[in-house]
Amino acid sequence: MPTALITGASGGIGSAIAAALAPTHTLLLAGRPSPRLDEVAERLGAPTWPLDLTDLDSIESSAEVLAELDVLVHNAGVIFPGRVSESAVEQWRASFEVNVVGAVALTLALLPALRAARGHVVFINSGAGRNVSAGMASYSASKFALRAFADSLRADEPSLRVTSVFPGRTDTDMQRELVAYEGGEYDPSRFLRPETVAQVVASVVATPPDGVVHEVVVRPYW
Repeated sequence: MPTALITGASGGIGSAIAAALAPTHTLLLAGRPSPRLDEVAERLGAPTWPLDLTDLDSIESSAEVLAELDVLVHNAGVIFPGRVSESAVEQWRASFEVNVVGAVALTLALLPALRAARGHVVFINSGAGRNVSAGMASYSASKFALRAFADSLRADEPSLRVTSVFPGRTDTDMQRELVAYEGGEYDPSRFLRPETVAQVVASVVATPPDGVVHEVVVRPYW
């Protein structure tokens, strides 16, 4: 079976994507070591792939063991809710380090393996990567940058398929943090389920080889 590496696989959208791809792919569950990641690995019968997107040396050393990689799903990300006036430079730096630089570094490290397999790179972006909302300054900026990187990768690596997925607000721990910042009451029914986003990703990956989906926008259907 083809191999899929998923970052941020310990929960939320990441673990849902892993479950959606498990019937058709050999999985590598990437993330910082944790009981949650171990639980997903045990449930799906897949190995973990220790990964810290802020540690460039570990990214390069980890990637050396892969000769070919069919699918790379960039799902890991961080958010620091706050308006521009509330934000700190450290938050901007951390947002870009994980959401952009980490994704770039991992892609570059895995590029030989992806080229060998004529692979597919999927970026889990965000609605914030298309339209800016108040209170999401550093996050939105990093997601716009991630979109630009995905477009550049598509233009510069014609042997690869590259897709950006832009989910609307999704029922995850990150969403709970954002709603808490906004002072609202959390109602999961208002948001997309992680499994819905995962099914979109699985459909994109299953696109026949003569086509490629450049972008997908999915929003909650209230």
